[in-house]
Amino acid sequence: MARVLRAPWALVLPAALLVLWHLTVEYRWVAEGIIPSPAQVLRSWEVWIFGVTKGGLSPYSGTWLDNVLYSSKRVLQGFGLAALVAIPLGLMIGWNRLTGRLVDPTIQLLRPVPITAWLPFAIAVFGIYDASALFLIGLGAFYPIVVNTTHGVRDTNLLLLRAARMMGAGDGTVLAKVVFPSALPSIFTGMRLGIGVAWTAVIVAEMIAVKSGLGYVLWDAYYVGRMDICVATMVSVGALGFVSDRVIVYASRILLRWRTLEAGA
Repeated sequence: MARVLRAPWALVLPAALLVLWHLTVEYRWVAEGIIPSPAQVLRSWEVWIFGVTKGGLSPYSGTWLDNVLYSSKRVLQGFGLAALVAIPLGLMIGWNRLTGRLVDPTIQLLRPVPITAWLPFAIAVFGIYDASALFLIGLGAFYPIVVNTTHGVRDTNLLLLRAARMMGAGDGTVLAKVVFPSALPSIFTGMRLGIGVAWTAVIVAEMIAVKSGLGYVLWDAYYVGRMDICVATMVSVGALGFVSDRVIVYASRILLRWRTLEAGA
């Protein structure tokens, strides 16, 4: 019941922004033609989704689903690769002092470099192919996951570690049975941040490094002056990012159910 009551409140701010957007265009608070109206964006979006593709000359008719699939595939692949590397590495950095001293400074040195700065490197090494996009997406998602995983490991309750040692548990058992479960909340936080960066990175990559996907459509639509398609693309990316985040939150609730049981006890 509480969830049902909370749901309408989540729509208040989007609805207010939609009304403000409509009023801004209707009363021409900005120069005419710069921002399309919500109705215009909705009409163009409908054609982009349901329009005829066979024999059509417009790249914005019936091609929405294909571009969504292109971008979603790249995000899932890049994010998956990042998680496969970042989670074990973060566990080792937080658990082993030598690994932390060897690896963590380099990560902190490279982490402030923006994804856009890696574009020339990615294109030079991988060319204008999917590999360059996956590199940028994986790199962007990697840092939030590895940093939060490391923090979660180092924040493990010392009493739990001592109790496990007193019961004769070895390093592998302590890491698997105590440290990893304790770090899971931080790992999921890093994954939520990482998936957001992944969607940002895929748009950047598709604008230049590949010739398909929502990022490519966004840049192409801007180039030909189709701001209605630009806005529809932005909303599409936001919706896909929101769905991705909800999936991770749902997974965390299932895997971290023991925390709720502990709190209830």
